[in-house]
Amino acid sequence: MNIEERLIEIEIKVTSQDDLTQQLSHLVYQQQKQIDELRALCTALVKKLGDTGSDDGGADSYTQEKPPHY
Repeated sequence: MNIEERLIEIEIKVTSQDDLTQQLSHLVYQQQKQIDELRALCTALVKKLGDTGSDDGGADSYTQEKPPHY
């Protein structure tokens, strides 16, 4: 194997690693975007549950009562 063939092989490997790095970067970006969306959804749900829990009456007051057969 001469020096030119070795150089070509190294360039191919570097290009392949660069493509893989780009794919992984895009994947991390997509995952972070999904994490941010889920975090916002959880925050909204916690806020909604907090608003519902502070209401007098409503559906949550019945969940604390024992059923009539007890």
